[in-house]
Amino acid sequence: MLITTENEIIISIDNLRIFMSRIVSFSTDVDFAERLGGLVKQSGYKNRSMFLRDASIHFAEELMRGDLDKMESDLQIEGTAVVYFQHDVENKLAEIRHSGSVNVTSYSHTCLPDSHSCVDTMQVKGKAGSIRKMIAQIRNIHNVDRVVFIVAPDREDGCC
Repeated sequence: MLITTENEIIISIDNLRIFMSRIVSFSTDVDFAERLGGLVKQSGYKNRSMFLRDASIHFAEELMRGDLDKMESDLQIEGTAVVYFQHDVENKLAEIRHSGSVNVTSYSHTCLPDSHSCVDTMQVKGKAGSIRKMIAQIRNIHNVDRVVFIVAPDREDGCC
């Protein structure tokens, strides 16, 4: 059986699925090609195709959804909050996690002895406006060193 979708060709032989790649190419000037090679190497990717795939997806998602600060307040999103801080902040972070303003579906705490910091990661679901308020609240806590929120990709289907 042969099934063709926009992004892949699947050949099924007695429940065996073989995924074939589709080649996409483009032309560029020498300077860009050299800069691209440097970016691929610096970012730790093993090949240019994977780098370009991930960069294209990230760029398209940014254009379509925007970053957290530009999203509609009522838009339902999920993502990961990463908070670097000093030890005396744990109770304040726990209050925010349990406030009910957003749904924290997973939480992890790690001590980083070499950088003399702690880091918490929180998987968060909620309205973009509520998540923005939560991030702003965390950023204003004394001894919080850095806060980043990474919006999860918005997929139609996938692993979960």
